[in-house]
Amino acid sequence: MDAAVQNTDRQSGAVRPGRIIIARHGKPALDREAGPRLDAPAYREWWTKYEAGSLLGGQSPPENLLRHADGDVLIFSSVRPRSIETAGLIANGRDVSSHAVFNEAPLPPPSWSSRHRYLPKTWNKFARLAWLMGHSDGDETATETRRRAEKAADMLIDAAQDGRDVVLAAHGWFNRMLRRPLAKRGWVCVRDGGDAYWSFRVYERRK
Repeated sequence: MDAAVQNTDRQSGAVRPGRIIIARHGKPALDREAGPRLDAPAYREWWTKYEAGSLLGGQSPPENLLRHADGDVLIFSSVRPRSIETAGLIANGRDVSSHAVFNEAPLPPPSWSSRHRYLPKTWNKFARLAWLMGHSDGDETATETRRRAEKAADMLIDAAQDGRDVVLAAHGWFNRMLRRPLAKRGWVCVRDGGDAYWSFRVYERRK
């Protein structure tokens, strides 16, 4: 990672913001592809356990991610265990700051009858589509989560102002939701690693 002094504009003496590196957490212990098939109430219980669950054991961050997160960086996570544990593996003893503003967007299942039974990965798709169409079932709405993403983007940008890089270990869908508010604020994605576990994107401030 470039040190803060290397982010200084030699002509103006102003410190350029550090990069923002946004990673998805590692593979969770609870497998969304595993059976049995669940009805809607059982899927909601499954999602509650998933949100409270840890990472599958024996994982290490990819070397490429560790290189991007090397040195005097600021490391953030959501307050979910899978995010905190991922950030801890990246940090390797450095401090991690955890905040609920980075939590995953909710996945409330549609209110279907018990005869509808699917694997969790299938429920995830139905629930995300229903959520985007306005279904919230008492959880945070899509509009509310978009507002939260705006606040999260501002928090990351503020943290990068001293020239240090900022690393966030968070969640697949919420990480996607950060792209628009970052772009609106002049940040460009210079590396898009996709949405797989341990994948990451790198953002830099336009000059």
